[in-house]
Amino acid sequence: MLRDRLRYFLQEDLSFGDTTTELVVEPRQAEAVVFLREDGVVAGIAEARELLEMYEIQVTDAVEDGSKASPGPILRMKGLNRSILMVERTLLNLIARMSGVATLTSEFVEVARAVNPNVRIAATRKTGPGLRWFDKRAVALAGGDTHRLALHDSILIKNNHVAAVGDILVCIERAKSGASFMKRIEVEVGNCEDALRAARAGVDVVMLDNMPISEMKRTLAALEREGLREKVLVEASGNITLDNVCEIAATGVDVISVGALTHSPKSLDVALRIVG
Repeated sequence: MLRDRLRYFLQEDLSFGDTTTELVVEPRQAEAVVFLREDGVVAGIAEARELLEMYEIQVTDAVEDGSKASPGPILRMKGLNRSILMVERTLLNLIARMSGVATLTSEFVEVARAVNPNVRIAATRKTGPGLRWFDKRAVALAGGDTHRLALHDSILIKNNHVAAVGDILVCIERAKSGASFMKRIEVEVGNCEDALRAARAGVDVVMLDNMPISEMKRTLAALEREGLREKVLVEASGNITLDNVCEIAATGVDVISVGALTHSPKSLDVALRIVG
């Protein structure tokens, strides 16, 4: 699957050839370096190796995926100069994007776990078409949780499912009766009362969606009073930022899902230079 996806990315650039690289009329072996221009967590090295191998370009040295790096070289390669030039932008886009996701994830993990060492920072499915596998892997490399990779992974009952069915308890009952025992059931709720209803009905995870901090605390306390807190995972979601994640983590939730990890990361500044 990875190679098929990489071929698709390359096809966007190379479907009608590379008219600029055709200026290089004498192909020769060359060395090139990919380097960072800023601090960050590196991701996409394994994918870069696969991409370069497709063009018979050898990786001679590279940092480890998931490692923190300062400005400087992160990957060295040898191969035909024409091949290096043709894959350059696809290669850099991939590393820049994945490293941006990993860097942002690492920042969230560090801030949240400073006050709640057991909390998980999770990604969502809010990502560009075709990028989910790469984005989710970058999240995992930085110590984040991938949450659902696809719709079949678990049952997540959201407000629109409840609206379509008509009742949250009916949704839960249908989920419990129709799903494999291997599938977790999660319900999105907007208030304490619905959280309690879902927990009493036996769901595995309760998602507190866009709840104010005060309502989160009230909900967690209510679950504790009813002896339900240890029976469910509690996830906080909605408008999570680096400015408020610390306060949310301090409430004692188990998971904090952050759409920004994959829908609006800042790509890391990377470049490639032919050096020999």
